[in-house]
Amino acid sequence: MLPAHRFGLARLPPPSSFRFSSTVAQPPPRRLFHRTRLVVRYTGYLALSSVFGVLVIGAGIFVHDALTYTEKHVDRVPVSPLALHPERGGPKNLPVVRVQVDDEQDEENVKLAEKPRLVIVGGGWGAMGILKTLHVGDYHVTVVSSETFTTFTPLLPSAAVGTVQIRSLIEPIRKIIARLRGHFVQGKAVDLDMKERLLEVETMTPDGKTAHVYIPYDKLVIAVGSTSSTHGVPGLENCFQLKTIADAQSIRRRIMDNFEVASLPTTTPEERKRLLSFVVCGGGPTGVETAAVSHLRSRVSGVTNDSVTYTTKENGKTVKHSIPTNFVLWSTGIAMNPFTQRVSDLLPNQVHKKAIVVDAHLRVKGAPLGEVYCIGDSSTIETSVVSHFMELVDEADKDKNGKIDFDEWKFMVERIKSRIPMAEDHLTEVRAIFDLYDKDKDNNLSLNELLPLLQDVEKHLTSLPATAQVASQEGKYIGRKLHKLARKSAVAQLNNAPSPKDEDVSKPFRYLHLGSLAYIGNAAVFDFGGHSFMGGLAAMYAWRSVYWNEQVSARTRGLLMIDWIIRGVWGRDLSRL
Repeated sequence: MLPAHRFGLARLPPPSSFRFSSTVAQPPPRRLFHRTRLVVRYTGYLALSSVFGVLVIGAGIFVHDALTYTEKHVDRVPVSPLALHPERGGPKNLPVVRVQVDDEQDEENVKLAEKPRLVIVGGGWGAMGILKTLHVGDYHVTVVSSETFTTFTPLLPSAAVGTVQIRSLIEPIRKIIARLRGHFVQGKAVDLDMKERLLEVETMTPDGKTAHVYIPYDKLVIAVGSTSSTHGVPGLENCFQLKTIADAQSIRRRIMDNFEVASLPTTTPEERKRLLSFVVCGGGPTGVETAAVSHLRSRVSGVTNDSVTYTTKENGKTVKHSIPTNFVLWSTGIAMNPFTQRVSDLLPNQVHKKAIVVDAHLRVKGAPLGEVYCIGDSSTIETSVVSHFMELVDEADKDKNGKIDFDEWKFMVERIKSRIPMAEDHLTEVRAIFDLYDKDKDNNLSLNELLPLLQDVEKHLTSLPATAQVASQEGKYIGRKLHKLARKSAVAQLNNAPSPKDEDVSKPFRYLHLGSLAYIGNAAVFDFGGHSFMGGLAAMYAWRSVYWNEQVSARTRGLLMIDWIIRGVWGRDLSRL
């Protein structure tokens, strides 16, 4: 028998290797069941983990409540009789609050009662800066404020138009000072006795009447802010301001009322135009000279309940104009509030019209050295170089020849920088300035040559702006310095050494400008050290992130974030409350 390949036939595989189409392998029928069981298993894991997480959070809340809410009764908390019935004293024979109600609550409070008394007047940015940087146990801290909360003022315009809620901008002062075991007194500072170191505070009695008490201090920090300048314009009782929570609430009600009435069919076109005209008087440092509705180079001359009158210069003549309106916001610079005015009147060398003058260490000029400080809008750092003329000459003129050579001039420059740090930027080219005013080229500055030099330097110095950024930096500076003073004073007391001075523990205050921000609709403007730019939506979120980071607590950060989310999803709150 011949082989098959000789006839052109391919060799066939064995019969066992053949497979018909009807016998092709199919997926196991249980595979779908296994996949379904896998999905169910991991879904169960997810559900169980969620339940476990809820149980853990609930248990944590239960433990927190169990440790927070105790059954202590006020009858079992020790209270000094002097806290409930203070002795009278001082120039006006008022109750002197030398002991607080909770000074004997526990051992820690008893120890703190023996510490130096630090009294902070005000609850704004400066005060919060101090409270954040002080250490526990440094001082017996008391905060005096007419409001029980601190306000994040840069977002008050957002609260006035419903972008954020009022509660998102405030934090109770008692919560902030709890870390320091501090005390809070709701009242208004009205007078100061620097001789006996007593602060007079006006408080309220249960029947709504006013009562005055003294609060003693070892160190006093004035951080009460300022009021708006009137510039002598009549009719400001018809204007709104935007400095407090109450101001934002009043503005919100007026805006809502204006829009609701303007939408009625019975409102005339003239009245609708008046209701929808919003006038802002003031545009930053230029004050009242920048008036409403982009009428630049104008000055407000009067405000009534239904119009604003302003004047402009046209061809050398003064022309009067009037804007019908039902809303006027007055924001034209700062002025002293009554307490800072009183402190300024007590000190004969305080001649500034808008704020209390302080030195480079933020100590009030004319007050006992190292006892009274002033920060924020209520203060201004001295910029007068000429007033120290003779002192600078006496210190620098080493050979007492009545002239200042170059080496003595370099020493004088350092003394000027230590007294007035803001002059540092204007005294960088020491040799060039010396040669410029050395008129007779004898390598010496006579007093007649030195005086114009210092006068020209003083002309270039400007006060720091009245902003939250300045107040916050000043508050943090004071807090750090007071902490160092407390530590060194304790060591000096143990060694029977003299108490340290501010100059021993800290350099003069120097302001670091971190830039300016402005929110304009759905855009934002940034100004960082002379570099300005404006952006759209991305810049607005950058602006929000900066202000979110500057909040005083995690609670307000959370509330603010929720408000922004609600505004983005559902829009602004249009209800009138």
